[in-house]
Parts: sequence; C-alpha cells; structure tokens
Amino acid sequence: MIVVMKAHASPAEIQAVVERVEQAGFQAHQIVGVERTVVACVGEERGKDELAQLEFFPGVDSVLPILKPYKLAARELHPDGSRIRVGGVEIGGQRLTVMAGPCAIENSAQMEHAARAVRQAGGHMLRGGAFKPRTSPYSFQGMEYDGLLLLEQAGREVGLPVVTEVMDAHDIEQIADHSDMLQVGARNAQNFSLLRRLGKVNKPVLLKRGMSTRLDEFLMAAEYILSAGNPNVVLCERGIRTFETATRNTLDLNAIPVLKQWTHLPVIVDPSHGTGAESLVIPMALAAVAAGADGLMIEVHPEPEKALSDGPQQLHPARFAELMRSVRRVAEAVDRTL
Repeated sequence: MIVVMKAHASPAEIQAVVERVEQAGFQAHQIVGVERTVVACVGEERGKDELAQLEFFPGVDSVLPILKPYKLAARELHPDGSRIRVGGVEIGGQRLTVMAGPCAIENSAQMEHAARAVRQAGGHMLRGGAFKPRTSPYSFQGMEYDGLLLLEQAGREVGLPVVTEVMDAHDIEQIADHSDMLQVGARNAQNFSLLRRLGKVNKPVLLKRGMSTRLDEFLMAAEYILSAGNPNVVLCERGIRTFETATRNTLDLNAIPVLKQWTHLPVIVDPSHGTGAESLVIPMALAAVAAGADGLMIEVHPEPEKALSDGPQQLHPARFAELMRSVRRVAEAVDRTL
C-alpha cells in the first residue's frame, strides 16, 4: 500500500501516518516529491485492512494498493522517476550520465590515461574493475585492493566520482570507503545476501541485470536493496544470454521502455558487455539513448589490444570521444542533454 499525502501536509501529519503504519507492523518508507510526500507501507498483505483506515487521517489524500510484487521499486511510488546523486552527478534527470573507464584496472599509467580521456571527452563518472569475476579461474582476476586505490586516486585527480564492482559482502565496507558507487555485476544479480547487505550501506548501488534474469526478477533484486533501507539504486541493462552467437550477449533494448513503465528507478545501458564488440558499441549506445536510457556505461582503454580483460569490446579514447559527440546529437533529438 502507499499513502499519498496532501500537497501541504504538515511534518506532524506525516509523522502520525508513519507511526500508525509502524504500529500496524509495516515498514514505513517516506518518498519526498516536489509537491507531496508518499509513505510506502511494506509488510505482509494480511495487515493491509488496517492501513485502509489511514485515508481518514489528517493530511492524507489517498491510500492506494501496489499490485506489483516489487513494492518500493514500483513506478506508482514515484511517478516522476527517481534521481540518484553520486558525488556531484545526478542520474535520472534530463541530463544523460556516462560512466566510462577500463574493464579491469591494470596499472597506474593505464588508469590515469583512461581517466583523463574520459574527462576530456565529457564523461561524468569513472568506472574500473578492481575485483574481477571471471569465468575461468586462470584469467586475470584484477588488482583487488591495490587497484581500488588506483581508481580512487585517478578519479580524484580528474574530478570524477568512481564506480566499481563489489563481489563479496565482506569487501563492502572497504570498497565503500574508496568509491562513490558500488556495482553489482551480472553474476551476483540474485545474490540476495549481498543485496541485503548493500541495502544497509550509505552509498548508491548500480545493479546490473543477470545474464538470464527476467525483468520482474531484476526488479525484485532491486527490491532487496530498497527494502533493506538504501533508496539509491540505478539499474543497468547489460545484455542477456540467448541462442544468438553473433554477439557476446543480446542487448535487450526492449527492457528500457518496459522498465520505465514499471519502475521509478533510473535505467542505464552497458553496450560494451551487451555486444562484446568494439564496432557495435557506438551504434547500440545511440540506440539505447533513443530508447530512453538515462545513461551509458562504456569500457575505455588507452591500449585495448593489450588489455588483460575484454580487450575486443573496449574503446580507444579517440573512439570514446567520437561516441560522446554522436550521443550528444541523439540526446538533443529526444529532448535530453549530455
């Protein structure tokens, strides 16, 4: 259920509703909008009859059911869409957000070069993998903590917030101390114990879709983070596994408008993993923006041919600059800015 407060409801009236919701055995989550506040009531369905009485409380406009199983991620809770702040960058507004950087952090020179390239081309956030989940145990697993420090340093030098992946719940606090946003990769999209722990962290979370995860399952994964207390979640479509072998994954651009209908959470797209081919990254990035994505995640490496991880899908800095110029034109065509 959601309790929609009147436009000029007082703080005391809102607090009275919150207290009654909690007395009924529900969690009360306040969502403060531009004009009014909404109180989401999360708990077992059998207690919902008590919540219906809230319609008669002072300051309450209406009490509405949320029919979707994902209560806090549902669009009904925040019809205008959420805007998530990462450092000084906003994700989900009219301005598109571009996160870019190498797949894996390899050394300080590589990270510094990539960071400057991202900044110069107009990127808004710096990405880089310190802890790398790889299919083979013999593949490069990342520099781990040393790489995390290189990412943090490079981001500070160029003035960009940084995002990196967390693979293990035991590493959350350490990674959160040195990054501005925590990423959950496709392989951990339904690692519910990890998602719960991330719900208790005061840092935004970038949740990638699993390789075989349906969209309703994707939103239920986000619900684990939201219900644990962290409202700052951004979704990332990164391609799904299908029968097609021409590309690494099948980039599901249908997901963008569907998610936009179902959820208030911002949606970005990763065409690097979605295609696995450098030549396809720019076309699919442009298509993602045209389809309504709130941003992009792009892999950029100063020497892709020498990359220790996923070299074929990483853009050279010159190609990334080309992507940014093209994205700007498409963004303007769909009334967005870069």
